[in-house]
Amino acid sequence: MLSSRARYATRALLELSYSYPGGPVLIQDISDRQNIPLKYLQQILLDLKQAGFLVSRKGPGGGYSLARGPESITLGQVLTAMDGTVIDMGCSLTAKNPECGCPHPSSCAIREALVEMSAALLKMMDEISFADLRDKQRLADQGRTKVLDYII
Repeated sequence: MLSSRARYATRALLELSYSYPGGPVLIQDISDRQNIPLKYLQQILLDLKQAGFLVSRKGPGGGYSLARGPESITLGQVLTAMDGTVIDMGCSLTAKNPECGCPHPSSCAIREALVEMSAALLKMMDEISFADLRDKQRLADQGRTKVLDYII
């Protein structure tokens, strides 16, 4: 499950993808359009800037813009920057979960399957760019396609 920080970061980057390669976008405009609390958004944008996804300009005409094209920023990169490892499969052995309770963790078929699933999901997220997300959202906004709502 993604943190609210990661969800808001992806929505902010999606919003900024719409204006690329134009000028900076005001924080208030991102907040209003994406329904993200302003104070929280300010911190998220600073973190995204530190991670190299954004640049900022102060003063009149200032705001935030993408540091590079949305085709070169992936969902996986952003989620990892915001949340660290974004895949937590529960019983898989990780640094966060050194003991899963399995009687044979070094040869567990379930663990192996979950590790493979995690790797596949991470690979998939690294193949989805913000240009892809922007284009898909534009089509959805025009009613030309549906954005699927998956509940797992």
